[in-house]
Amino acid sequence: MAASAPVPILEVPPHTTPQLHHSLKHDNSVLALVVGNDCIYAGTQNGEIVVWQLGTFEKIHHIQAHKRSVMCLFLSDDGSLLFSSASDPIVNVWCPRSMNRIYEIYSTSDSFGDIFSVSYSSQHETVYYGAQNTSIQWVSLKDPSRRVSHDSPNHPDRRNHRFFDSRAVGGASTPRPTDERYDLIPRSHTVLETDKRASMLFAHFGYVYCMLVTKGSTAHTEPDEDVLISGGGDGTIKVWKLGGREIGPDGYEKGIEEIMVLGEEDAISVMSLALDGSFLYSGRLGGKIELWDLDTKQRLRAIKAHRGDVMALQMGWGYLWSASRAGTVCKHDTVHYGEYQHDSAENVSQKYQCLTEWKAHNGKILSSATTTYDGNQMYITGASDNNVAIWMLEQGPTTEQPSQEEQEDMMLTSLREFVSFKTISSRPEFAEDCRRGASFLRGLFRKLGADVDMLSNENTLRHPVVLAKFSGKLEPIEKRKRILFYGHYDVVPADPKKSKWNNDPFTLTGTNGYLYGRGVSDNKGPIMAALYAVTDLVQAKSLDSDVVFLIEGQEESGSCGFKETVRKHKDAIGRIDYILLANSYWLNDDTPCLTYGLRGVMHATVCVESRGSDLHSGVDGSYMVNEPLSDLMMLLTKLKGPRNRVMLPGFYDGILPLTSEEEARYDDILSVMMEQANENVSAERLKANLMARWREPNLTHHKVKVSGPDGSLISSHASAKISVRLVPGQEVEEVTKTLAAFLENEFSNLESDNELSIQIDNQAEPWLGDPSNYIFRTLEEALVQAWAPLFSGESTNSAGENSSSNGVSTNGSKVRKPLYIREGGSIPAIRFLEKVFDAPAAHLPCGQSSDSAHLDNERLRVVNLLKSREIFTYVFKKL
Repeated sequence: MAASAPVPILEVPPHTTPQLHHSLKHDNSVLALVVGNDCIYAGTQNGEIVVWQLGTFEKIHHIQAHKRSVMCLFLSDDGSLLFSSASDPIVNVWCPRSMNRIYEIYSTSDSFGDIFSVSYSSQHETVYYGAQNTSIQWVSLKDPSRRVSHDSPNHPDRRNHRFFDSRAVGGASTPRPTDERYDLIPRSHTVLETDKRASMLFAHFGYVYCMLVTKGSTAHTEPDEDVLISGGGDGTIKVWKLGGREIGPDGYEKGIEEIMVLGEEDAISVMSLALDGSFLYSGRLGGKIELWDLDTKQRLRAIKAHRGDVMALQMGWGYLWSASRAGTVCKHDTVHYGEYQHDSAENVSQKYQCLTEWKAHNGKILSSATTTYDGNQMYITGASDNNVAIWMLEQGPTTEQPSQEEQEDMMLTSLREFVSFKTISSRPEFAEDCRRGASFLRGLFRKLGADVDMLSNENTLRHPVVLAKFSGKLEPIEKRKRILFYGHYDVVPADPKKSKWNNDPFTLTGTNGYLYGRGVSDNKGPIMAALYAVTDLVQAKSLDSDVVFLIEGQEESGSCGFKETVRKHKDAIGRIDYILLANSYWLNDDTPCLTYGLRGVMHATVCVESRGSDLHSGVDGSYMVNEPLSDLMMLLTKLKGPRNRVMLPGFYDGILPLTSEEEARYDDILSVMMEQANENVSAERLKANLMARWREPNLTHHKVKVSGPDGSLISSHASAKISVRLVPGQEVEEVTKTLAAFLENEFSNLESDNELSIQIDNQAEPWLGDPSNYIFRTLEEALVQAWAPLFSGESTNSAGENSSSNGVSTNGSKVRKPLYIREGGSIPAIRFLEKVFDAPAAHLPCGQSSDSAHLDNERLRVVNLLKSREIFTYVFKKL
């Protein structure tokens, strides 16, 4: 019998064990459960389907549905059809209201065995069922050629079975079992016989325990295309494309086509499946739950959830609910966004952790379901103790984001959702959030008309690169230009509890004309501006060129694996004529800019360590001991000389000289900056400062780390983090080799018995664009048009203040064109992409200098976002 109350095993405050709201008692084990709008359907070991009314919990139907155990129940999407499979082996289709049997379906295979799973595609009007003989078979409900008479000799009740009905000469066959209950099974309206050719033999090398039909959950199919997902006793999960009717060379229908296999290295049976967007959860024998990303085919996490086999999984209200043969239920936190984004997601230590566990049944839990009825959230379990238990969930205060006005621009609505994803690539605990962000982009690109792929490299890339292609209308195709827009969906960390954020950094907040949120300026806002610019052109039928989006997920952590992934999928990306990115900011808050140069960078770790352990400086210290920290300090002092000159041989040899054109650009910059500069700062000093940051290299010592605790120790290990900022004319590989050789030579001069090691952590090449080329000229035209009041001779008002028709205040004299600037920072991808695709790149800063990217209260002015969309529209149309 069921426990009168749940027995809590684990509760993580504020989460508590649900209340046992109602118990529905039966006289047989409950093997299958499904819930409709107002009814609970249970399949039993005795072949029955029992139906209770939600709310009153009154039993309204008790049907003898099969001769043997009901193994699976499934409701169609619209709730109009109820499917049951059993160990008869028969699949029945019922009217959920009247419980009239509409269809009876059987296979003609003698060795078919139990039918463990059944699912239905409303798109194809086809039933799919998985069996004990490792096959998946299917039949269309609307195929008249599959209809047979009720007394067909091929029916399992009538056909001769080669094993059970065989007999020796003079012997007798075993009588078929009979039971008066069999006469209670309702007569079906239609009998369907599965075509022998509509079968996938050895769909798994084990029983097909579970399956489900979904759409839009993977980048490997069209968003509106039904796919079948199955889990088998061989430990694999397979994704199948549906719909083919042609006969293959093996004589079988191509009704399902395998497009993905997960978990091939495992041999632990998959007993249950649950889907949440592109995330697939699988429950296995032994109590383990695995999380898979259907976009990248990667296993993201393995969770040890129960002591017993995980027989049932459900996603409900942002949580994962698992139930086991041990009679226990667990509620797990997940990475969930949207309506049920719960507060515990702020505590990353709770992700995919068990928040509540309780003993729910005095038997094996074999099935579960979730529903919301009359405003109440219910989790329902069925078990071998002959009980169905309804658990009422406590509903805390809603954390749903405030609804926006219906007339809000779709770009802002998309940006709001984009910002909500905590895509922090540098922190492993946010790996699933990054995948969620990538999946969101994939879905948005598809919704807006792009062809989308998720590019991955299993060896080096943690988060997928989103590749989206919008096709232009110019014919023939060979005449189209192809523009690549590069961006990144990952962000730097933001912890509102340990910083000075005025609002939740992952909730887009509008205040005084600015949008606040992590990533809104770097780089999610610019990505949305570029995307909706293309959408505007597509809707206006004005997009002639192809626009290719390449959005990576690890730029903020060094773009690890990006180069390898692009090289691997270069053919899929295709020919590129121009490269465009928008990942920086104006020099001030008033003057639009174009960026044409970036410094490169090389990060390294220099380590000196002894062969022994840490020593006590008093007991063991002497001039005979070469101390690793002392050796390291002496090495570091050799790297820089007076006035911070880098002492590497030939370090400055390749730097490009200052041209008259570049100097003129600095003069334009000074004409604006000097109006806002401190009176004590001369133009010459400001110019020298900009040149030092933009076109001069530098070497920085970041931090030193030693082994052992604080105190009077001689550390056995000392390491330092250093970086070298490079400028055009310097090759990162050459500087890396020179640095290593220089340090090794200087270390040898120390005559130390310690060991030196040098690890290159990250590299990015410097980049220098050509402001006179076509893409920069086009960008300049677009900026001047979009920000016309900032470049034209606007008059001042009576108060002597500059006025602007678009609400953008301007200060001082107007410039003739955007400022052409360089930056001291680095973007690893830009020069790499230029080399790989042999195409010029240009860089459009979208934000202002006060955007606080990477800092607290990151923001982007609404006007800048809208103007960026306008600029991208002009550029994509003209290039």
